[in-house]
Amino acid sequence: MLLLLLFGLFQISVLKKLSKKKMEKLHYKKEGFTVNWEPKKCIHAGVCVKMLPKVYNPSERPWIKQDNATVEELIEQINACPSGALSYTIEE
Repeated sequence: MLLLLLFGLFQISVLKKLSKKKMEKLHYKKEGFTVNWEPKKCIHAGVCVKMLPKVYNPSERPWIKQDNATVEELIEQINACPSGALSYTIEE
């Protein structure tokens, strides 16, 4: 529960910084695969943290460490994101 609270507080902090920079998306690349995060869409459900805690850690910077999971694991988790704030791109 504390982890989810910290996660929410972290994302609020990030959102404030991002709104100043007017950034729409953040991108985290891994070997032809990119995790895309749209902070404005995030509803802070914590599904990402629960499914892949070694990848999503709101108390660290960067908070997404995509190298800590396989592409298959990332795709499964991203597809479970309830808000659609997380998406992915596969480069060909």
